[in-house]
Amino acid sequence: MKLHTINTGMFKLDGGAMFGVVPKSLWDKKNPADENNMCSWAMRCLLIEDGDKLILIDSGLGEKQDSKFFGYYYLWGEDSLIKSIRALGFEPEDITHNLLTHLHFDHCGGSVKWNKAHTGYETTFPNATYMVGREHWDAALHPNAREKASFLKENLLPMQEAGQLQLLDDETELFPGVSFKYVFGHTDGMLIPHIKYKDKTIVYMADLLPAHYYVPIPWVMAYDMQPLVTMHEKEAFLPEAAANDYILFFEHDPTVECCTVQQTDRGVKVKEVFKLAEIV
Repeated sequence: MKLHTINTGMFKLDGGAMFGVVPKSLWDKKNPADENNMCSWAMRCLLIEDGDKLILIDSGLGEKQDSKFFGYYYLWGEDSLIKSIRALGFEPEDITHNLLTHLHFDHCGGSVKWNKAHTGYETTFPNATYMVGREHWDAALHPNAREKASFLKENLLPMQEAGQLQLLDDETELFPGVSFKYVFGHTDGMLIPHIKYKDKTIVYMADLLPAHYYVPIPWVMAYDMQPLVTMHEKEAFLPEAAANDYILFFEHDPTVECCTVQQTDRGVKVKEVFKLAEIV
């Protein structure tokens, strides 16, 4: 098994939305806001190369939305999904599976693109199986009023229409060494992939812990549908991560790709930070 970081570009989100009830006097020291109170965030995906399988976890924002949409989110940087895949010597046609933690547009937008005529949409990975939790798929198609703007039909329906969609039910091992757990605080049925790599467990944190700043239990996003549930999920996960020396892989952290955590007398704290390439 080989693991590769896939950088799909940077974007900006409102600091208050990202840090919720945490005072700006605290979070602004971690991720300083610009004059519009916007903070920069990564959209960092993970590619698992294992035998004849090439498994991509999430896909970033994509490029098919209009200028008005991108004007809200300030997409920037030199990286893109396809550029990063090609830099490793692969093509979109080589991806065999696209495992989507959830269907908010910054996690799945790259999975669908315009067709050549620019008249409709098609899947970015024509030979891939798109894997999504069943409960979350249903929630995305019938969203609540608060979450509706995060689920874009053009990101979802082409997967199903192409016959490439696989809905997941029970927590299980998807492939040898690749399994997942469900969490429900950020959105219904988000997947948290766990990858066994050599003697390590690498956990793709998605939006349970968007960045290493969120290790303290009270640090949760205003975007979370059920913030108290997120806090309970963190309270369960972080001691397990510390006890088992899990490597946490961050999707949105602007500077830190991975960290480990440790149990202290003041709760679980960040132990070491590093890039994925340093351990693979």
